[in-house]
Amino acid sequence: MLQKNNYPGKLIVVEGIDGSGKSTQIDLLYKWLHNEGHSVFFTEWNSSSLVKNTTKLAKKEKIFTPTTFSLLQATDFADRWENYIRPLLKAGGIVVADRYTFTAFARDVARGVDPEWVRNLYSFAIQPDLAFYFKVPLDIAVDRITSARSQLKYYEAGMDLGLSDNKITSFRLFQKRIVNAYDDMIPEFNFTVIDGTLPVEVQQKQTRLCVKKILSGWKGLRNPTLAPRRHKRVSLENMEAAQ
Repeated sequence: MLQKNNYPGKLIVVEGIDGSGKSTQIDLLYKWLHNEGHSVFFTEWNSSSLVKNTTKLAKKEKIFTPTTFSLLQATDFADRWENYIRPLLKAGGIVVADRYTFTAFARDVARGVDPEWVRNLYSFAIQPDLAFYFKVPLDIAVDRITSARSQLKYYEAGMDLGLSDNKITSFRLFQKRIVNAYDDMIPEFNFTVIDGTLPVEVQQKQTRLCVKKILSGWKGLRNPTLAPRRHKRVSLENMEAAQ
């Protein structure tokens, strides 16, 4: 079970299968929070320099087992937690995360790893103040990914599981397992579900309304580069044009 957030800062995460549109939404959210005068910081899954080379080599040689993959991803997360996420929360900042422990809970379980074992790996982490789950039909997500990429990667497609010799078929079957795992977590971790098929601006409006609620009356670390109450507000249209 994830621990309660007792830090001065706020943790906001986005989750969803590949092609859900979550990365677009968290980018817009990050820019909005920054321009609202908050000290906001971004982190993403599998981005620690500590295990980057090891992960790259293991993927290239295709030597990951579900358990070793799970352990290495947990190491990546632990490094970012201890040296980046937790210090920022202690300082009173807002951390927005593109994927969090729930990605491991979904993907590792989809690979056959025991759910309780995976949760124990991340028992040092906290429950986010807000966890968005961008939910889209599987066919739409698969179409978005396959149309945007010339080729799916081996582990991305779940080829290590022997689901199919065809990468797209394997990817679809793997993502279906992940969807099922996410759906089971909605009540367990109090996900805020956003319809990922809605227009981008509508999703962002819903997302901001939820964030405003958890920040209401909260006194966090201000952005030192912006003067309080005098910073320029940025509309959705301006932010989208700036991407």
